[in-house]
Amino acid sequence: MEKLRKALDRARDERNGVRPAAPEAPPPPPDAAPYSYTSTRVFTPDAATLERNRVLALGATSEVADAFRMLRTQVAQRMGEHEWRTLSVVSPSRGDGRTLAATNLAIMLASDPRYSVLLCDLDLRAPGVASTFGLDVKAGVDDVLAGRANVESCLVHPAGYDRLVLLPARAPLARSSEYLASSATHQLVAELKNRYPDRILIFDLPPVLVTDDALAFTPCSDCALMVVSEGTTRREDVVRSMEILHNTPIVGTLLNRSLARKSAAA
Repeated sequence: MEKLRKALDRARDERNGVRPAAPEAPPPPPDAAPYSYTSTRVFTPDAATLERNRVLALGATSEVADAFRMLRTQVAQRMGEHEWRTLSVVSPSRGDGRTLAATNLAIMLASDPRYSVLLCDLDLRAPGVASTFGLDVKAGVDDVLAGRANVESCLVHPAGYDRLVLLPARAPLARSSEYLASSATHQLVAELKNRYPDRILIFDLPPVLVTDDALAFTPCSDCALMVVSEGTTRREDVVRSMEILHNTPIVGTLLNRSLARKSAAA
């Protein structure tokens, strides 16, 4: 009877032009403790920039958000089985949506109270993480690798995304693959893992078939996620990318721009 009464009241309001109140945002998970950022730079992303760049809001409810939640759970489970903490996000070519996929996966992982996430932009030829968030980078991972800055001065927390920290790149870096294969990069990854023992590290890497950057870096990474674009990525390019990265475990494949309602992960 209660449900029937509410339905009748709602119908009456609609006839009278009364608009229903907007639903309240869902409460955070009961065991989600807020993080406190005292030394890390905090910035507030512009909402219009995030929407234009299709960056998911924390707690977003949509088919795309649900698809990334499914991807998050699959990736987290597969990494957990092997106690892996470092994930490279790769694609065969440019334009496959790799940076956005890495960003939204990082956001969804950070929305789970069991995880905190650091998203590091290692596409040193065409950095994209900072522009995706609309961030003005004062010092970036490229400066760390070139010996011009330390890690602490480059970390950024986007307000509204609890448990997520960014390590963006400031500018393209010449001879990027040589830097990614250098001891400086190995030391950087080791420092990030030791500094944050409970944190998942996600690295956004350049396309596998365009440069040797991804191949140079993946020995530093536990596993990789392959991002492909339906209607754009050729099957032979995916096969070739897998062959190039044959020493790196692939935890899944994200089908971007799927003709189906949801992107697919397998």
